[in-house]
Amino acid sequence: MTPKGFTCLGKKIGIKEDAPDFALICSAVPAAAAAVFTRSTFCGAPVTLGRELIKKGKAQAFLITSGVSNVATGKEGLANARLEMETLAKELAIEQDLVLPFATGVIGVQLPMEKILPAIARVKDELGPDQWEQTAEAILTTDTRIKLVRRSVGKAVLVGMAKGAGMVQPDMATMLSFWMTDADLSHEELQSMLKRVVDQSFHRLSIDTDTSTSDAVAVMANGLAGKVDPAAFEETFTEAAVEVTKQIAADAEGATKLIEVAVTGALDAMQAQTMAKSIAGSPLVKTALYGADANWGRVAMALGKTFDERLDPDSLWISFGEHTVYRDGEPTDFSDETVEKYLKNNDEVSLTVDLGLGNSSATVWGCDLTEGYIRINALYRT
Repeated sequence: MTPKGFTCLGKKIGIKEDAPDFALICSAVPAAAAAVFTRSTFCGAPVTLGRELIKKGKAQAFLITSGVSNVATGKEGLANARLEMETLAKELAIEQDLVLPFATGVIGVQLPMEKILPAIARVKDELGPDQWEQTAEAILTTDTRIKLVRRSVGKAVLVGMAKGAGMVQPDMATMLSFWMTDADLSHEELQSMLKRVVDQSFHRLSIDTDTSTSDAVAVMANGLAGKVDPAAFEETFTEAAVEVTKQIAADAEGATKLIEVAVTGALDAMQAQTMAKSIAGSPLVKTALYGADANWGRVAMALGKTFDERLDPDSLWISFGEHTVYRDGEPTDFSDETVEKYLKNNDEVSLTVDLGLGNSSATVWGCDLTEGYIRINALYRT
């Protein structure tokens, strides 16, 4: 299942030592496009260019390199990104401003243009209509597996992929994620829809509370399958994005568990999401869950450190899976052994808090914190 008019590729060009590191996604015709980017004030050259390019509402190619982020590279980094755009535009005979460049990897290193430019010069004959797995693999960094989904909406097809395993707590975007569809949607429809989809999915993801300098989510819709019901398309888009969000959390650096944190009974959506992200992002909660320790006190700590004076400890409930461990101001007579067995024997665990204040709720996704995360990041550049 692949959207009409799209081709792609993923290959190894030597930016990284032993893995694919060059990806390209192209539309046969100029497509309506939308994107959201990191709000980090230390962003990379691709983000700087992408923010300007997307204002035109059109794109025809996403070019992604992995291994070097092109962040903190000054004027040379911007010039290199523009040279990528120019070279690819000539190779594909398309307009330069329809090429969006993306990069991920080590900060403060110039792109190896001596490897990238020759690779671009050969892509025209290498593109294929259904090479999504290879493309999704080529955008990875410390990920251990691809994140890829395919959906249909009426006659249209939606394909999405993402990379991200560390430095992930999004703010107006997330990691790198690319979406392609042959549905006929305008730039205006896509841009507003994408923001809502991201708010319901990637914005509810926390691996380590660090916002990347290169975060971006981008979508192209070339219209070759005709019109779709926008509401039905958005529902499917949201469902697919949530699936990718959970794939990222499950494959986080060093992670052994996908954690779903649901906060119910909140006064409003913002309170619910703030509380849920505080729990999911807490190193103490994450390490307790790694150790299968039913330490509900760490959850209480994460709630309290939001400094929300509306919180009433005497009204809330805390549960691990189906096991309620705190209720109405005091711990329950729960079995530590039973809860620990639940946490130890499941790769996906849920943590639910009912604030007992109102009718709003929010769900976020995260992971546990292990020695593996420390090893990966302690040795990231070596």
